[in-house]
Amino acid sequence: QVQVVESGGGLVQAGGSLRLSCESSGMFFSINSMGWFRQAPGRQRELVATVSNAGSTNYADSVKGRFTISRDNAKNTVYLQMNSLKPENTAVYYCNADVRLHLSHTDSIFWGQGTQVTVSS
Repeated sequence: QVQVVESGGGLVQAGGSLRLSCESSGMFFSINSMGWFRQAPGRQRELVATVSNAGSTNYADSVKGRFTISRDNAKNTVYLQMNSLKPENTAVYYCNADVRLHLSHTDSIFWGQGTQVTVSS
């Protein structure tokens, strides 16, 4: 089994910063890509940022220049540094990990339970 656990959400004023963390653990051989997604009330889940195992990153246009995704392969952890936060960034932020499973050597995606980010105006 694979566990994906996010942390670091909370309440922040507009213009402030937060850093989210996401650690993966369990029976996998390696992690391919990792990513952050978010879902605001009444809206579909959307991509925020992803990072490949080679370190290539991809961002939603709305967060470019304000959010930075990074990963620590030794800790199986991905981070999302969020600066200049806006009220419209309020959402539940989810992390996922695309892993190569240990026994089957197949790839599978696992999701965390989400962490709430609330930005007040």
